[in-house]
Amino acid sequence: MTTGITLYTLAAVVGLTAISVVTRAFFMLPRRPLPIPAWLREALRYAPLAALVAVVAPDVLLRDGALLATWRDAALWATVAGAAWYVWRRTILGTIVCGTAVLLTLRLVLHFQ
Repeated sequence: MTTGITLYTLAAVVGLTAISVVTRAFFMLPRRPLPIPAWLREALRYAPLAALVAVVAPDVLLRDGALLATWRDAALWATVAGAAWYVWRRTILGTIVCGTAVLLTLRLVLHFQ
């Protein structure tokens, strides 16, 4: 077993770096702005929300690859509380504090899952 960098590893690192730079700089390389259709611009407004839901929903609604089997799940109630706070006050910091407070209270005091 060798401990040095092999040519294969070096090629992989250089290739992945090049791909990352090109894909991230794609919209900055042209001299003039790329024309984006109005329907695509409108759809891209919802991309951050869709990505957030795609990350958070499985963590909240699934345990060990299956849907929640009980309502005694702290993450579920913390998510509901945080969403309610956001609808009420529209502040990100308050949403985080509210959700964290509910999560910790349910887990540490009421011994929810």
